[in-house]
Amino acid sequence: MKREVKFVICVGNSGCAASLELRKVYQVIPDEAGERQHQTRVIDESGEDYLYPANYFVPVQLPQAVERAVRKAIA
Repeated sequence: MKREVKFVICVGNSGCAASLELRKVYQVIPDEAGERQHQTRVIDESGEDYLYPANYFVPVQLPQAVERAVRKAIA
């Protein structure tokens, strides 16, 4: 089964300005334990995945062409 890639837009970065850019699209990495703690795991500006407060992000459904371009850019 192919894993669904989800994306979010950063709307908050208090204390994390070096790691998260406001209004930037980030790829979500599934993390059930983090979600139970109201955290979202994303690949941040370091290129690594880290947990951040879920309220720093808004889920976004990208048009297919944009999603393909984003996937290609992060591959």
